[in-house]
Formats: sequence, structure tokens, C-alpha cells
Amino acid sequence: MLLVLLPVTGMLAFTVFGAVSQWREAQTMRDFRTATELSFRTTALTDAVATERIAAVKARLRPGPATLKERSRAEHATERALNAAFLGTVGWTGPPDVPGQLDARNRQLRALRVQTGTGSLTAPQLADQYDTIENDLLETAATLESGRPTRRSGQAADAHIALLKAVEAAEHERTELAVLFATPDAPHATATDRWSALEKALLDDFGRRAPAALKSRLYVALLQHPGLVVRKTRETLADPHADRNAWPSYDSWLTASTQRIGALRVIQHQVAAELGRDAAGDLDVARAREARDLGVSLAVLAAVTVLALALRLSITRPLSEVSAGARALSEGDLSYDIRYTGRDELGAVADTFRELRVTTERLAAEIGTMNTAIDDNRLGHRADVAAFEGTWAHLLGGMNGTMASFAAAHGRRRQAEEELASIFRLSLDLLCIAGLDGYFKRVNPAFERTLGHPARALLGRPWLEFVHPEDRARTRAALDRLASGVELAEFENRFLRDDGTERWLQWSARLVTGEGLIYAAARDVTESRRAAREQTALRRVATLVARGVPPPEVFSEVADQVGKVLSSGSAAVLRYGADGAATVLGSAHRPPAETEVAAAAEVARTARPARVGRSVGAPIVVDDRLWGAVVAAAAGPEPLPPDTESRLADFTELVATALANADSRDQLTASRARVVAAGDASRRRIERDLHDGVQQRIVSLQLDLRMAQSMLEEQSEELAGQLDHIAKGLDDAFADLLQVARGIHPAILSKGGLGPALRALARRSAVPVELDLRLPAGRLPEQTEVAVYYVTSECLTNAAKHARASFVQVSARVDDDVLEVTIADDGVGGADLGNGSGLIGLVDRVEAIGGKLRVNSPPGEGTTLAARLPLPRRDM
Repeated sequence: MLLVLLPVTGMLAFTVFGAVSQWREAQTMRDFRTATELSFRTTALTDAVATERIAAVKARLRPGPATLKERSRAEHATERALNAAFLGTVGWTGPPDVPGQLDARNRQLRALRVQTGTGSLTAPQLADQYDTIENDLLETAATLESGRPTRRSGQAADAHIALLKAVEAAEHERTELAVLFATPDAPHATATDRWSALEKALLDDFGRRAPAALKSRLYVALLQHPGLVVRKTRETLADPHADRNAWPSYDSWLTASTQRIGALRVIQHQVAAELGRDAAGDLDVARAREARDLGVSLAVLAAVTVLALALRLSITRPLSEVSAGARALSEGDLSYDIRYTGRDELGAVADTFRELRVTTERLAAEIGTMNTAIDDNRLGHRADVAAFEGTWAHLLGGMNGTMASFAAAHGRRRQAEEELASIFRLSLDLLCIAGLDGYFKRVNPAFERTLGHPARALLGRPWLEFVHPEDRARTRAALDRLASGVELAEFENRFLRDDGTERWLQWSARLVTGEGLIYAAARDVTESRRAAREQTALRRVATLVARGVPPPEVFSEVADQVGKVLSSGSAAVLRYGADGAATVLGSAHRPPAETEVAAAAEVARTARPARVGRSVGAPIVVDDRLWGAVVAAAAGPEPLPPDTESRLADFTELVATALANADSRDQLTASRARVVAAGDASRRRIERDLHDGVQQRIVSLQLDLRMAQSMLEEQSEELAGQLDHIAKGLDDAFADLLQVARGIHPAILSKGGLGPALRALARRSAVPVELDLRLPAGRLPEQTEVAVYYVTSECLTNAAKHARASFVQVSARVDDDVLEVTIADDGVGGADLGNGSGLIGLVDRVEAIGGKLRVNSPPGEGTTLAARLPLPRRDM
């Protein structure tokens, strides 16, 4: 039988090996086909990134609605190409990690777009950032097409990658020269010939690998008009003596280079199509060979099967009997008897199985005797090893060793149980064993000490009765998670002591399913939770104090937090009046009770913390004088803890700080308002003195001079000229004095209001001003109008004298009882509030009436000043 099966098996193995080889070859073709499709999606993404790069550079060089819209379209096209590439990676498992690389490029693109939107990058820097992304994508495409399963596919892939890189070199050249031609007067490095040299080398490489038809199309594309314009531009730039006037314009260069690159991309798409056809053709051939070899393998397998069936007829009965006996013996059935007694190989096997059954029966008897000894705790019993030979003797010897080890382990287990019981009793943490029936099975002394219940009470009642009613549902949910298979459940809940107080316990529990028991350990975290809650309350109050919120809000929050921290029935913040009476400024839960009033009176008498009945009070000291007190009362019959006075002191210090801060802010605001009001009053007084005094005197002198001129009957030419000169000087002095008076305090602001005053400023400004005024019909508060007027006047003066601006935009509108004024110029920027400029005076004037002033003045990008001034609320 072996002589027949051996050559057939060899033939079958050879056929299977060939089929596997063909399958692997077909799999390689399929992988290459998948890689090329993913590479085509990646190259489509590179085309979109290249388009976005030139659009971003154009928008940076020539910003405007058209270029910005072109950049936005390019970014959307890139997003679509990126999404298509991501879809192509579904199911991709081989190297490289294309999804990860695409995700990295996506993050780079998003970061670059943010920088592009802020204008923080120059055009060359933009191009460099996009170049990095483009090069990474090209490397990914080259790696995907590097499989080269056949020579034809390898040449097509090399030609495709060479043309891709040549197009990218042309894209680099287009971007770099666009920057050069956009600003021809600026100094530039003109070493742009490196891109043309790289492109030529890559196109030569493409020509050596591509079919003749594609090479002809490439030759035609290079000799068309755009290609000739690009070649002439390269020659002009390469000539060191060429005049810059011979350079092409920015628009003509972009048009020619873009058309030439478009022609190259058409050829690139044709090369990609050729590569796809080659990969598909190689895959079809591999699949055909695979199908052919599979048919041969199936035919050989069928022949072997027929031969095996023919051979089976001669050995079926004896082999089946021996096989059934072996199966019965392996399953522990010692009653099966093999009757076959032939003189051949199967007969010898049957005799061996019969002897094995007898030996197995004796071995089973010895094992049964040893199990009985274990059940009877006779750990000194040993099997009779001498009655067996060979492996059976070794097996029984191993069982005797296991029996000895079991006896030793039994002794160690007893010792470990005694040690565990000692740890259980001495542990400071709460340890317990609970059953799934809801009762404790065992608790340690720490459990009794913490909860105050004796062990008898803890074991005799369902343990959920000891849990605080508000935490029972949460505790049941934790037990459900434990029962669902969670290895370790950690949670916190409150247990009730025998005196009615509560303790917070932090639990760790493990369910032993086989035993139906829960082993748990708990730690008393009542004090740590109280400290954490107290620190949280103090931080909340301190945050309000640091933010400078009004004192009434601080008082209410202090009372509320004191009540929560102390779990008191009530808490209040009180202030002592001049007559010693206490006024409630903030309370929690309920008004102060009599004991709290008594505690506050005791604090007022001693200026120290005091405890009266169930109430405790602590003094609030501001500037070394007793200002008020914080009082709290216990919620139940038990008094507040002994350390309540020191805990209240932390809150009283925060209240004192809030009061001191509020007083300082009020004084500062009032002082600043008085200074600004005094300045405005001085301006009005000076303006009035000039109008009523000096101006009137000049007018009187003008009239006297005219009268003197008319009284002279005969005037010499010299005297007439002198009198005219004096009259003109008086007119000029009057005009200058009138201008000065208007600058000190404009009369139009007092008469017409803010809108006419701002229009007058715009007309007198040396820089063109565009006004956008959306003001209410009525008058605004005088101090608001004066502040806006002087802020606008100062900004217009700065725009003309310092910023060298060519345009200023002033807008003012009222929104939600707030006047918002924005003044922006296109000057040199660089204004800084910290340099001691006149802007500091504007900040003081705006903040004196409760407003805010913000200046944004980056160097070279103009200055924008925004002011927000509050207005009195209007009746609805």
C-alpha cells in the first residue's frame, strides 16, 4: 500500500506546491493592483495639494477677492481628494502605513491653513511648507508602486513616478518664479535653474522607460507655445546680463507655466492608465494560471481518493475493530473486547491492545484506592509501584510524589489560614466577607470600631440596612456591575453608625463566583472627604474674591459654602452697625436663629470666636477693626465639631480680603473719575475764559483799528499798508485762538452731541476718515460723549503724526446698553500702551467711567483701537 501511495502522494504534493506558488503569484499581482489604485488616489491628492499651493501663494502675493476665492476652492478640492484617498485605504494592511501618513499630512495641511489665514507666513515660506507635504505624498506614491511584480509593470511604474516628480519640479519652478515676478524690484536669489535641470533629468528618465507613443506626446507638449514660453523664460533668467525688463510679467508666467504643467499632467494620467492596464493584465494572467493549476490539483486529488477507496476495501473490517477498541480504551471503557486474531500486522496490534486493557484495569484500581485514601484524609497512603513496569511505574511514582506534595501543601494551607486570620483581626482597614444573599458572613474588629455596631448586629441584619438611604441605589448598581463580571469594583458610599452619624467608606470588592461570596475591603475616608469639600469651598470663595465680584455675592456664597461644609442647619454673614446691632448680609438655609444672634453678640463683645449653645461665630476684622461675623448653627441636637471656630476663620479671612479689595477698587475708580472730571471742568473753564475774555478783546481791537482807519482823511501808502498788516494779524490771531478754544472743549459737542462732533473731527482731519455712526436719536451722557470725542481726536492725531496712515475708519454703535467705538488705520502700527504714550491717558479716561479700552497694533499692519463704554439702562 505504501509503494502505491508514496508516488501518488509525491505527485499530489508537487501539484499542491505549484498551486500554492501560483496562488502566491496571483496574490502578489492583486496586492500590486491594489497598491497602484491607492497610489493613483495619492497622486490625485498631490495634484490637489499642488493646486492649493499655487493658489495660496497667489493669494499671499496679490490678495484680493478673486485670489482668496481661488484659494478657498483649492482647499475644498484638496479635502475631497484627501477623503477619496482615505476611502481607498479601507482594507489596506500592507506597508507603508498609508492611513497614518495621510492623517499626518491632513494635520499638517490644517495647521498650515491656519497660518495662511493669519498671514504670518511669507509667500516663499508658504511654498516651502507645501513642498514638504507634497514631497511626503510623492514618496508614499513611489513606495506603493515599488512592488514591481513583472518587468513590464516595473517599467510602467518607474515611468509614472519619474513623470510625477518632473511635474512636481515644474510646480516648484512655477511657484518660485511667481514670487520672483510678483516683486521684481526686491532682491531675489535667481538660482531657479535647479528645478529645470531636475525636470530635464526626470523627463529623460521617463523617456527611457515610457512607450514610444507617450514619448512623442511629451515631445509635442514641450514644443507647444506654453512650453516655448517657459524655455525662453529659463534662458532669460540663466543669462546674467539679461535686463529685468525682458522678464515676463507675473500673469503671463503663471498662464504659460500652468498650461504647460496641465499638458504634462495629461500625459501623466495617460501613463497612470497604462500602468493600471499593465497591472490588470498581469493579474488576469496570474488568475488564469491559478485556475489551471487548481484544476490539475483537483484532478490528482480525485485520483488519490479513488485509489484510497479501493485500498480501504481490503482492510476495513479488522482496522475498524482495532480502531473501535482503541477508541473505547481511550474513553475509559475497559469492557470492549477485540476479537480479531490474524497473523498480520493488525493482529499484532489487536494483541497489544488486549494486554493494554488488562494493565489499565490494574492501574485504575490503584488510582481508585489512592482517591479513597484522600477522601478519608489518609495522606500517608502510597501506591504499589513495584507491581508495574516502565511508564506505568513512573506514573504511579509521580502520583505518590503528588500525594506527598499535597500533604505538605495541606499543612502550609493550615498555617496560611492562621496567619490570614491574624491579619484579618489586626487590620486597621475594614475587611468583610458577604454572601450573595445580602448578609455579612464575617467582619473584622475594625468594622465594629468604625461603625459602632457589634458583630452580632452586623451579621444578623441585611447589610444594605446599614447603608445611608440616599446611597442604596448607587450601591446596588455597583454590586450589579460586580456580578456582571467586572473583576474589581471600586466605589464609595455612606454607612450609618449606631449613634445615627454617617461615615464615608471607600470600597474595593471582588466576586468569587464559584463560592458565591464577595470579598471586600473598605477605608474610612470621612475626614479626607470633609477636608476636600472644605478646600473646594474655600477655593470657590477665593476665586470670587480674586475676580473682584461685588461683596453681596461673596457674602451669599460664603454663607452657602459654610452651611455645606459644616452640614449645619443655617449659616449667615453679619455686619455690626455703629450702635452694635448686627445686619444680615448673606444667609443659607434659613434666617439666623436666637442662638446664632447670641453667638454674634458674644463675638461683638469679645472680638474673638465664640460658641453659644449649638451655634458658633467667628469675627471678621478689616483694617484692625471688628467689621462683622460669620455664624453657623448645628442642624441636629448634637453641637458642631470642636474645630468649627478655626474652620470658620478661613472664611472670615476671605471675607475681609474681599471687603478690602472692593474698598480699594471703589476708591481708585472714584479718584480716577474725579481727576477726569476736574480735567474736563478745567478745559471748559479755559475755553469759556478764552471766549469771554481774550476773544472779545481781540474783536474789540479789530473794531478800534477799523475805526481808526476810517478816521484818517489822508493816508500814506506806507501807513495804510502797516494798518492792513496789523488788521490781518489780528484776524489770524483770532482764528488761531478760536481753533485752540475749540480743541480745548469743542462747542459743537456741547450743542449738537456726539454725532456732529465726530463729523466735525472727520472734516478737520489731515487723513481721510470714513464714518459709520449708528447712534440713538437722543443725547448720550456727557461724560461718555466727552470720552469718545477725545479718544477719537487723539487717534486721528496719532494717525496723521505718527502712524503715517492714508485712511482711518471710525465706527460707533449702541448694543445692549453698551457703546462700542472702533477706530482703525492702515499705518505703520507698533503702538504700545506701555511706552508712556498719550494712549495711557485715553485708558484712564475710558476706565474712569467704567469702560474698557483695547489696542491692537502689530508692526506694519496698522492700529485698531476698540472702546466699550457702559450706558444707563433705558426703560423698555
